[in-house]
Amino acid sequence: MEPAEYALMDAAEDGMWWFRAAHARVLDALHTRPGAAGPVLDAGCGTGGFLLRLAQHMPDRPAIGLEYMADAARRAQQKANRPVAAGDANALPFADASFGAAVSIDVICHAGVDPARGMAELHRVLRPGGTVVLNLPAYEWLRSAHDARVHTARRYTAGSARALLEEAGFTQVSARYWNGLLLPLMALQRKVLQARADAPSDVAHFPPWIDKTLHAVSEIERRIGGAGIPMPGGGSVLVIGTRP
Repeated sequence: MEPAEYALMDAAEDGMWWFRAAHARVLDALHTRPGAAGPVLDAGCGTGGFLLRLAQHMPDRPAIGLEYMADAARRAQQKANRPVAAGDANALPFADASFGAAVSIDVICHAGVDPARGMAELHRVLRPGGTVVLNLPAYEWLRSAHDARVHTARRYTAGSARALLEEAGFTQVSARYWNGLLLPLMALQRKVLQARADAPSDVAHFPPWIDKTLHAVSEIERRIGGAGIPMPGGGSVLVIGTRP
C-alpha cells in the first residue's frame, strides 16, 4: 500500500467499525478452529491492529506478525507488543511447520502477492492440523478507487476463495460471506457516491453515531452467522482451511 494508506490504517484500525468487525470474525474462527499447538502467524499484519486484538483476546497464545513495509512492521510491534518480522508473503522468512495457525486479512488479494506462492508458503509454515484463516474482498463488480489505493488486484467469490485453499492443499475448507446486511450501502458508496477515480479509500474516521450504527449492524449479522444462518452475499469472504 501507499505510505499514506498505512498512516490511515494506523489511525483508524483500533476504532473503525470495519476493522473491529473483521477482527472479531477472524478471532471467532480461531476460537472455533484453533489449529495445532504453536504460535499464530499474522501474515501481512499492517500496523498491528489484529495482533493487538489477538494479544487481548488470546493472551496465552504466542503470535508473530509479518509485514512487508519495515516502518509498518516497527509500528505493529510497538502497538501489539508482539514480535513482527519485515518480509515478503511470497517467501515467508520462517522454517517449515513453525506455526499452529495463520491468519491473513486482505493480503492474498494484494498486487504484490502471487496467490499460489503466498498460499504455498502459508501451507509450508503451518504444522499438520494447523488452521489458516483468510479474509478477502468480495466481488469484482465492487472494485473501486479504494482498491486502487490499497493495491487490491483480485476480489473473490466464496467459490473462488474455497478453490484457492483447496488448490494449495488445504482440507476441510469453508468459505462464507460477511458484511452482507451493509452490502447495498457499500455498493452505493463505491459505485455512486465515490465512483470517481480519484476518490479516497474507504478507511476513514466516521462520526461516532455512524460508526456505532454500522458496527451494531455488523454485530447483528455476526449473531445471525453464529446461529448457523449464512449470508447469501457480502462485501468480504472469510475462508478457513486445515493443513493436513
